[in-house]
Amino acid sequence: MEKMAVAALFISMVVSGSLMHTAIGAVYKVGDTAGWTTIGNVNYKQWAATKTFQLGDTIVFSYNKQFHNVMQVTHADYRSCNASAPITTHSTGNDTIIIKTSGHHYFLCAVPGHCQAGQKLDINVQRVSSTLAPTPSESGSSPLASMSSPTSSPTSATASKPNSIGKSSSSTMSLVTLGLAIAVFGGIV
Repeated sequence: MEKMAVAALFISMVVSGSLMHTAIGAVYKVGDTAGWTTIGNVNYKQWAATKTFQLGDTIVFSYNKQFHNVMQVTHADYRSCNASAPITTHSTGNDTIIIKTSGHHYFLCAVPGHCQAGQKLDINVQRVSSTLAPTPSESGSSPLASMSSPTSSPTSATASKPNSIGKSSSSTMSLVTLGLAIAVFGGIV
């Protein structure tokens, strides 16, 4: 009976721990102390390359809203610094975005000349490896869900585009973790 209680406690701790990680995630301030800016020659490509982004992580764009904004765009628009058809637009000066799907997510500042000066960001979120985890669509629709301040409103370009939120496989991963724990400690009971 004691072994059964220990196994149940362990399983409960594993599940709680995996759910806690999913709920919390890492928080990244884009550009670290410099923030989202054209001042100081911040290399956003290098900044992103030093991070390992995962589902549930949060990215925060902190900037002076009188001089900058954040637009999520397609890969083609990112490469050409085209801000004419954004997927989403953020302009609060403190935009918080929770990563909901794997793959690349592209952002730029739409103020003329800023993207060309390097104020653009490619966030690459690694896939969760699991045969049970669903693979999110990479259809080009919005891969992130915004948690911006309620004062921000969608632009006419974003109002007509549905904000699709990717399927998070964290629940599946919790079940996989639980299954592994049961398989490993099943012999104790």
